[in-house]
Amino acid sequence: MEFSLILKASLLVFLFSLQKQDVVLSAPLDGNFLKESFAVNALRDSFNDPFLNGNWSGIQCQIGQSVPWFGIECLNGRITAILLENMLLKGLVSDDAFFNFTELIQLSLRNNSISGEVMNFTYNPKLQKIDLSYNKLSGPISASLLSLNSLESLQLQNNNLTGTIPPFYQPRLVEFNVSGNRLDGEIPRTPVLQSLNSDSYSNNPELCGPPSDNPCKASDIGKKNSCEILSDFAFMFLLFDIVGLIAVVIVLIVYYKKYKKLNSMMSEKNVKELEEIELATEDEAGEEHDMAASGEQIIVAGACDKKNLTFTDDEESFELDDLLKASAEGLGMGIFGNTYKAMMKGKPVVVVKRLRDLKPMSDEEFAKQLGVIAAQKHPNLLSLLAYYCSKEEKLMIYKYAEKGNLFNRVHASKGSDQRIRFKWTARLSVARGVARALDHLHLTATSQNDAPHGNLKSSNVLLDENERVLVSDYGLNSLIALPIAAQRMVCYRSPEYQAAKKVSKKSDIWSYGCLILELLTGKVSAYSAPSGVSGDDLCSWVHRAVREEWTAEIFDSEITMNGNAAPGMLKLLQIAIRCCDVSPDKRPEIREVVREVENIKHVESEDEDDFSLDQSDDWSTSASASASASGTGTVGGEQ
Repeated sequence: MEFSLILKASLLVFLFSLQKQDVVLSAPLDGNFLKESFAVNALRDSFNDPFLNGNWSGIQCQIGQSVPWFGIECLNGRITAILLENMLLKGLVSDDAFFNFTELIQLSLRNNSISGEVMNFTYNPKLQKIDLSYNKLSGPISASLLSLNSLESLQLQNNNLTGTIPPFYQPRLVEFNVSGNRLDGEIPRTPVLQSLNSDSYSNNPELCGPPSDNPCKASDIGKKNSCEILSDFAFMFLLFDIVGLIAVVIVLIVYYKKYKKLNSMMSEKNVKELEEIELATEDEAGEEHDMAASGEQIIVAGACDKKNLTFTDDEESFELDDLLKASAEGLGMGIFGNTYKAMMKGKPVVVVKRLRDLKPMSDEEFAKQLGVIAAQKHPNLLSLLAYYCSKEEKLMIYKYAEKGNLFNRVHASKGSDQRIRFKWTARLSVARGVARALDHLHLTATSQNDAPHGNLKSSNVLLDENERVLVSDYGLNSLIALPIAAQRMVCYRSPEYQAAKKVSKKSDIWSYGCLILELLTGKVSAYSAPSGVSGDDLCSWVHRAVREEWTAEIFDSEITMNGNAAPGMLKLLQIAIRCCDVSPDKRPEIREVVREVENIKHVESEDEDDFSLDQSDDWSTSASASASASGTGTVGGEQ
């Protein structure tokens, strides 16, 4: 019974601190309350103050009860004020520290020793009073303050702020003080800023113009901040914009009928092309299956131009003829083409991907896109070894990963005596490796309006002979026609694509969250299940599990053998839930995900000697009973 008590205690802590609020407030798990809970805990950690560490614990806001947290005021279960004055708090407060306090009305951190820049208040539209005076803030005054239409008081005096003053215009702003900083330039001539007395601007030697006592020099006159410059340009080009808009409307009216006719023709053409593609895919699948079964070569001699392979580094160790003569073993038919394991005599084992359904492009364009993919170098990315391009064939060649893919590692041989247990520490290493690889792809991405990976799923996460995590199939969305990509790639199944037909970096974050839920639950995800395999909508299933208080049944029985692992499992679950948020803006950035996953501690031992067989059986029985009782639906069909 000792194991059950340890695990249940950990889960109760999670339920009472994370999910119990949802019962009290009748709020969804992925709602603002949960985000606010994470944010206030992060704020506490940034200060690392002994008093706040002891006082800020439990549930921060409950309807109908007094607020036990020092300096926190609540209304209807949401935080409306954070008042931490004269506490000698230290630490660096991040730019996005207050993003999730969307009901915040008053903020005061007066007379502390807080460092960093003035925070971004874009997501705090109800803020009325802000007091950050007498701290160690540096850098410019955040332009996000201009968006606070309800702002009444802004106190920023006695910091180390630099740059110019933004053109505050809010009519309710009656208290404003930026004295004792290092601001410069001319004070904007807005009615709000000109109505104040000179004391609001004192002790800024480089600040000039009324209502300060320091007249502007000739070189200072006209020195404006970026917001004013943009405002002037906007005014200058307003008439041009109007004229251009009228011209566009006229053109649209003239060509409206032609557009409708053309659009109809293109729709019919696309439907026809997609039908042809599906028929061709079925024919090719049968052909490739026969080829793999008979052990024939990957490419029939003469099908390709006699060109050499293009290697992405200097380690050229085989030629095209070696590849043509290699015996092949079919590894499967992916969304980009058939994949083979090629075994050459006296040469390394490689994986060959025969690409299909590519969008029209020249050899030069294909080589350029492959060069971009090959340039991605990271320990957790499966590097492109070589490629081949001709009119008839386009191939991508990779090193072979000895330990297979993550999907098979999680799901294969479940319940079999031959299955090797997939322990918690190994799964945590996978979560870290994938996060690091995704972070690299996002860091080097050239477009913000794209998903740098685009097809992140468990079958595209490989394990080499040393159990090192290798993420594959990244960057291939640039080669595939959009209608095909929208049908087959994971990022196009994200909520934002279903609602607005858009993907972005946050679509990769959503895919990562789904992958982590698959890793934790041991269940197949409907969004990335192979063709012919049914799966669950894990995001909805996990939310319902926590809401209905059967969180204990979420985790795969293989990782519940050690009670010491429970805190790490719960932390990774929280990260996955945030990544799966329906709103892309509320999902964390990948750099934040990496930091949080790296902070999860490995358990020292995962030996099962401390636990009896009966205890393990009890856990598995409980998981099965709960899953059956939930009536969780599955998403079947081809993905």
